[in-house]
Amino acid sequence: MEDTKTWPDLAVGLYDRLTGRNAEITYEMQNLDVKVPSSASEDATHATWKVDGTLRIRTRDLSS
Repeated sequence: MEDTKTWPDLAVGLYDRLTGRNAEITYEMQNLDVKVPSSASEDATHATWKVDGTLRIRTRDLSS
């Protein structure tokens, strides 16, 4: 099995494991700071995006 290298890969892998098990994945973040890179290179500069409040991301399998 290959190591997970990105957050989207981690989320997809977790969802794939839980699909069909009546599972729900919930992420709750408050006052979130996100460092957004200017490119994919190692020496990219970063801008800080701030979310002032609550960000909720839910994933649910509705086919069950």
